[in-house]
Amino acid sequence: MLKNLIFFARFFLFWLLFFLLDRLIFLAVNFPELKSAPVPEVLAATYHGLRLDLSMTAYIAVIPLLFYTGFVLVFKKNKIPFGWLMTYNMVLIVLFSIIGMANINIYREWGSKINAKALGFAITSPNEALASSASSPILLSLAILILLMICGYFLNQWLVKKDTGVPSANMAMKLVLSLLLLAFNFLLIRGGWGVSPNNQSMAYYSDVQTLNHAAVNTEWNLVSSILAEKHVNKNPNLYYPAQLSADIVRDLYAVEKDSTLQLLKTKRPNVVVIIMESFTADLTKTLGDEAGITPKFDSLINHGVLFSRIYATGNRTDKGIIGTLAGFPSLASGSIMKWPDKLEKIPGISQSLFNIGYRTSFFYGGQSEFENYKAFIVSHDYQLLVDKSSFADKDMNSKWGAYDGTVFNRQLQTLNQEKEPFFSTQMTLTNHEPFEVPGHYKFGTKDNIQRFKSTAYYTDSCLNDFLNKAKLKPWYKNTLFIFVADHGHIYPKGRGEVYIPQRYHIPLLFFGDVIKEEYRGKQFDQVGSQVDIASTLLHQLNLDSKSFQWSKNLLNPYTKPFAFFSWDNGMGFIDNKQCVTFDNVGKLVLYNDNPKDVTHTETLTKNGKAYLQTIYQQFIQL
Repeated sequence: MLKNLIFFARFFLFWLLFFLLDRLIFLAVNFPELKSAPVPEVLAATYHGLRLDLSMTAYIAVIPLLFYTGFVLVFKKNKIPFGWLMTYNMVLIVLFSIIGMANINIYREWGSKINAKALGFAITSPNEALASSASSPILLSLAILILLMICGYFLNQWLVKKDTGVPSANMAMKLVLSLLLLAFNFLLIRGGWGVSPNNQSMAYYSDVQTLNHAAVNTEWNLVSSILAEKHVNKNPNLYYPAQLSADIVRDLYAVEKDSTLQLLKTKRPNVVVIIMESFTADLTKTLGDEAGITPKFDSLINHGVLFSRIYATGNRTDKGIIGTLAGFPSLASGSIMKWPDKLEKIPGISQSLFNIGYRTSFFYGGQSEFENYKAFIVSHDYQLLVDKSSFADKDMNSKWGAYDGTVFNRQLQTLNQEKEPFFSTQMTLTNHEPFEVPGHYKFGTKDNIQRFKSTAYYTDSCLNDFLNKAKLKPWYKNTLFIFVADHGHIYPKGRGEVYIPQRYHIPLLFFGDVIKEEYRGKQFDQVGSQVDIASTLLHQLNLDSKSFQWSKNLLNPYTKPFAFFSWDNGMGFIDNKQCVTFDNVGKLVLYNDNPKDVTHTETLTKNGKAYLQTIYQQFIQL
């Protein structure tokens, strides 16, 4: 049995060494971009890339493992014939060497690793692809190709050839070993037992993007991109001619003039954005008529600026983060978070503020690699990331990670030492299934509604504690706090239908001493979206917001009031008069709160279709 394990260990070691060689070559070729990076940080790419290296190796090992399992359970021989494995490896060595060489040339031209888009470009437009590669250094490319193939060949001879026949064990041991190896291999493919399966974010660790890209396994990235690309290379939402669709959207964002209301006393305040998990408007007394669940947040409304008719762009956290921090709408059946190459091309509030000297930080008590959050954070100039890995084991008391109170305290400690001005973001998590709190459940635990209300009450109390402690610090008086939910929720009112607008209604509150006295306690009731935070904030800071083309200024009276939201198979469009939601598969109107107004119903439906078609087309082209 031990010899069987040694055989597969050698097989894994072979591929890990091959991937290490590929990574070292990539780092060497891109060394000019890494001169300012400390040597330990450069070398750390190998450590941070190990998880995806193991995953890719496990994919490669599937065929040998299935052969082993099938053979040992059917045939009774002293040795399992694995002579074919040398050829199997050599075919992959040649293929991966070509991919590794092509990857380096593509990265130099595009700034991204080889992916389905590049592969498709080479297949569908070979002449253009050849023209694009004309500037690639031929000798260097050949040298990389030859080096990878020669090293792969000798490593294969050294580590694998010796074990082309695997000793057989007795039937019981064969069965146990086969099952254990298959289970272990599956865990390596997935990335362990954690909440989040493997994704590119698992390898991200540096604010130097080249190092993050070096850590991502080249072949794993390509396979992942190919599997994902089949869902995005064609727009599934083609309702109108492209020009008509673009014209409709352009008219929605057309503004007669800029008469922005200036709420702030200063143009360079600190900005703290708190994105609250599932903090639907239904939880509050002010917007949802629910008493006692969020008493502290409701009291803040009397001293801040509330946008009372704001809607989440989607129904998941990944869409809420992008909507809030990048001003980028949801894509119905897709999420840009799944495509780091595209994700890196959209703007972020953190980038805009970092570029003018703000210190930037992101706090999250959970696993930042979940749904590729980390890929967005690291690629958008957040200088500090504090996540689950930053806390002690004693703080990991919930399924998702550290409770909100612990994370708020860590954020407060950091901001007390931070140089001003700063831009800091926190994504809370306690108000998420399975709705756990570290102590008393205010509303009980009889059912999920009680638990949900209890976790919301806990988050509300943590927010209050954070603000009370912050008030004692010098930086507080020069800080704008922005509180917003990532998305709505079925609870506490039991709104089961995903297509009703109330499921997307969320609070948005600007708060802080930095707000002028005459605006405190004021409510704006124009319809808007969480994607509008970017433009609204940047206008308050007198900064250019043109790169956030999907975000509009909520504090300009001439901005047209509307919001778009979507879920997997449908979308909704709402303005100050009416809301219509539409099923993209069945082509049916699912919700209409004013069906008698046929003309406006048609207008909103047309706006929603054109909006989704246009944003998805832009997503494809990123």
